[in-house]
Amino acid sequence: MNIFRTLLWIQGCYTLLTAIWPLVDIHSFMLATGYKTDIWLIKTVGALLIPVALTMLSFLFIDTDQRPVFILGSLTSAAFISIDFYYALNDVISDIYLGDGIIQIIFLITWLALAKPLLLKRSNK
Repeated sequence: MNIFRTLLWIQGCYTLLTAIWPLVDIHSFMLATGYKTDIWLIKTVGALLIPVALTMLSFLFIDTDQRPVFILGSLTSAAFISIDFYYALNDVISDIYLGDGIIQIIFLITWLALAKPLLLKRSNK
């Protein structure tokens, strides 16, 4: 399995699992991530991340231009990096989110490493 497909599989599944978790069991989610008052917001974010994850995973099964999933994956990671570090370091959310931020940095670095081959592959067609 090449790096592109591996990244899609790992980030897609990670995003899907973290999206579904608060929808299925908000209590265990809050045990791991800290108490929250706006449960509706947590569930809304989870619901919105499901199509993001499924879109990423769909690129494992379709042969098409890969640039849209590069944009989706890398910018989703960048958004979570910003949120996780800003709010965890300002004591708004639990420090457990720093771990997610590190995982998102790994995803983003991998997307950026793939950027040039993805762009070159498309321009050579």
